Amino acid sequence: MTNQRPLAAIVLAAGKGTRMKSDLPKVMHAIGGRSMVRHVLEAAVSLGAERTVVVVGPGMEMLTHHVAPVPTTIQTEQRGTADAVRAAMPALAGFTGDVLVLYGDVPLVRAESLAKLRAARTDGVGIVVFGMRAPTPNAYGRLVQAADGTLDRIVEFLDANDEERALPLCNSGILLADGARLGDWLARVKNDNAKSEFYLTDIVGLARQDGLKVAVVEGSNDEVAGVNSRAELAVAEETFQRFMRESAMADGVTLTDPGSVWFSANTKLGRDVIVHPHVVFGPDVTVGDKVEIKSFSHLEGCTVERGAIIGPFARLRPGAQVGEDAHVGNFVELKNTVLGKGAKANHLTYLGDATVGAGSNIGAGTITCNYDGFGKYKTEIGAGAFIGSNSSLVAPVKIGNGAYVGSSSVITRDVPDDALAIGRGRQSNKEGWAASFRERMAHLVKKKG
Repeated sequence: MTNQRPLAAIVLAAGKGTRMKSDLPKVMHAIGGRSMVRHVLEAAVSLGAERTVVVVGPGMEMLTHHVAPVPTTIQTEQRGTADAVRAAMPALAGFTGDVLVLYGDVPLVRAESLAKLRAARTDGVGIVVFGMRAPTPNAYGRLVQAADGTLDRIVEFLDANDEERALPLCNSGILLADGARLGDWLARVKNDNAKSEFYLTDIVGLARQDGLKVAVVEGSNDEVAGVNSRAELAVAEETFQRFMRESAMADGVTLTDPGSVWFSANTKLGRDVIVHPHVVFGPDVTVGDKVEIKSFSHLEGCTVERGAIIGPFARLRPGAQVGEDAHVGNFVELKNTVLGKGAKANHLTYLGDATVGAGSNIGAGTITCNYDGFGKYKTEIGAGAFIGSNSSLVAPVKIGNGAYVGSSSVITRDVPDDALAIGRGRQSNKEGWAASFRERMAHLVKKKG
């Protein structure tokens, strides 16, 4: 029977990350537009953790602020993983459920994999360890199993002999422990090892001494790989993108060239969406069913409703809302703009701080002049309006329902419903001027020569 004990999570994030060569704490570096530690916290929340605490190092106020309102505790000295977990225990005072230990620099662990640890924590099992089969040779600790498949002990790589280092099952560091016993086990951990550190892995042997079993749940190496350098960050990003592409296609999205499409952690795509090559989804993008997104488009902080067509070479910035069956074409940029149902902006257009009514057509080269150097102002375009090519709409301004704006107009005043607005100088033709001009210029060139 699956155990449903209450769950708390401890996220270890006190490492300095010196190999990143960054002013930013290591775990704040992003994968898929979300910091590594935020990935881990999201996994804990989705697993049902009732209480969570992040262990940070001294001087990591930036990280403390970043994870708020999740509480943090400080590991004052870098004395090993057991010492880090000890630092978190006061924040879990009175909690007697299961405690999940995660790592802020192991960002790709999946909630469904962690759920297997929770399911394996049955009566008589004091600890469940997450193991993986990493490529060899490697410096991971090894999981030494008993004949019945339970875990006998974990041997850190530096303390392992050749036979133990040849074992295929490695320690990811992630584990689930009985919270009622964890404090006692941590108090009994010693630092008599090659690094003189307090290893969290030693609680495995202590649990067995207390007559409890230790189970192993095996997961993929990809999701438990740690990140300690910029190169490893790039590898993790590549893995994350592969996960996202596979998930999208499994959910009914067509990616015509999966390897060239880039996702963010919270990208949401509907059913029967078609995404062409070289599309980038920044954070906070939601796309409805049957949308087509053409090549070289960039979307961020926007919503695209059912049946819309985006791109190629379109840019949707934060606050853009593209209505059902609307079209946003090549070299069109939307920012904080609502494009109504069936409206079209197909070519070379900037619409910022605007609303465009249903069925309106925005001609090529149109811009909303929304900024005067001090403030942003709104342009309102009614339903069924037609904005001629190369028009400038100087906000604040309203274009009425069904109104027309003549091409190359500069519109500075409101346009009533069904009116035609023309804001340009009257054309004047000077007969013979061009021929006369060429004759004068030819004479000057000959004289200079």
